Amino acid sequence: MTVSVLIFLPVIAALAVLFFKNETVKHAALFFSVVEFAVAIYFLTKFVPDSSVQFAIDVPWIYKLGIYFNAGIDGISMIMVLLTTLLVPIIILTTYKHTYKNAPAFYALILFMQAGMLVVFTALDGFLFYVGWEAALIPIYFICALWGGQDRVRITLKFFIYTFAGSLFMLTTIIYLYLQTPGGSYDISQFYALHLDNVRQTWVFWGFFLAFAIKIPVFPFHTWQPDTYTTAPSAGSMMLSGIMLKMGIYGILRWLIPNAPGALFNISGGLLPNLATLVMLLAVIGVVYAALIAFTQKEGKRLVAYSSISHVGLITAGIIGFTIQGIQGGLIQMLSHGINVVGMFFVWDIIARRMNTTEFSQLGGIAKVAPKFATGFLIILLGTVALPLTNGFIGEVMLLYSVFTTGFWYGLVAGLSVIFGAVYMLRMYKKVMQGETNALTATFTDVTGSEQIALAIICALILFIGIYPQPILHISQAAADKLLLVVQSKLMPGLGQY
Repeated sequence: MTVSVLIFLPVIAALAVLFFKNETVKHAALFFSVVEFAVAIYFLTKFVPDSSVQFAIDVPWIYKLGIYFNAGIDGISMIMVLLTTLLVPIIILTTYKHTYKNAPAFYALILFMQAGMLVVFTALDGFLFYVGWEAALIPIYFICALWGGQDRVRITLKFFIYTFAGSLFMLTTIIYLYLQTPGGSYDISQFYALHLDNVRQTWVFWGFFLAFAIKIPVFPFHTWQPDTYTTAPSAGSMMLSGIMLKMGIYGILRWLIPNAPGALFNISGGLLPNLATLVMLLAVIGVVYAALIAFTQKEGKRLVAYSSISHVGLITAGIIGFTIQGIQGGLIQMLSHGINVVGMFFVWDIIARRMNTTEFSQLGGIAKVAPKFATGFLIILLGTVALPLTNGFIGEVMLLYSVFTTGFWYGLVAGLSVIFGAVYMLRMYKKVMQGETNALTATFTDVTGSEQIALAIICALILFIGIYPQPILHISQAAADKLLLVVQSKLMPGLGQY
């Protein structure tokens, strides 16, 4: 069995759900997404945690242009496949209390988007990577534009223009690398084997970085994000924040650093700047800037949006430090952040459906009337602020170690995110959940049915990964080591070949 099963099953599922009607469509979508997760678990049971690429498919696609359908899974991809296939069924489950106009199209777009993201996380051909990148963008555009909130068309168009412009820079860079390979190839191993001078690597860096920085988003390319996350339907916000933004971080790790290490780290000196320093600076600024903006927010979804910018800024900073701790910490934190941010958006979706508001000033005392909801909310919050024994802790510690290794002051400033995050999140919880109920919140009903199941799954994942993260670290260890060796061999050829 090859990775093509994982990629094409959601496409078939997306087409199939179009034929379902009424309430059966959400059951069908959930069923297909659970089957997809089961396939991913099957791959995991057969996966050997070494540095090799497994379950690969490599067949000609557009042969005359040197384009192959070349995809496979290593330890880095495996984490991202688990993230994608785990979160999609949870996201679909969170929609059970909603009624969508043209629901078959809504769920089909979610499943098609999943297929595009899986292409991104498994592609070993540069052109295929680009196709998956765009294939994931189109469904989320329609999800936000058709089912979003007020002013959704303007906000979604801004999001689309930002990300599509970045994609064009990336496509240009991929074509440039293709032209540099002997005989013309989009194969990632051929890209890795190139030894471009630092000037040409600098152009490669900017082409990739602009695309990935917009998607993450890294400061100052973040301006599309808060409005989009706030206006999108809750499931759309979860898909964007839980999975899609990880495409940018994954792109930095898989495509940017190995193809432009000389421009990033510039150990040879000369007039060219050390671009890793620039990325680190932007990431750390984003960590603190977004946290400070989060302090000023008076509405739930917008606070979560700025919190997400701060958290992914730390992931970017840790990865660009390019230590084994930074790579593995980034991978486990991408998984943890995906679970936590989906949980936070689900919490605010529950509040919005019951109260018709997410403004802090109109809420309060909910814990008194909804203890199960309050407990789930608190566990998700503690995972978000990286309390020890929750999923956010181990990744954050490893990332901070990587940042401190790069520079003491970078680490010190980035570490402020831990303090800031705890303060604004706990303050938000106090305003919304503690105190006395008012005329509005007194009518709040506790979670039941699908809501209770989804919250329980999210909370269980937060605690399980926090208590026992070793299996996830074990999956990615060998692949992370190999990636380090690839980059080191290009920076210092005397170390030998990879």
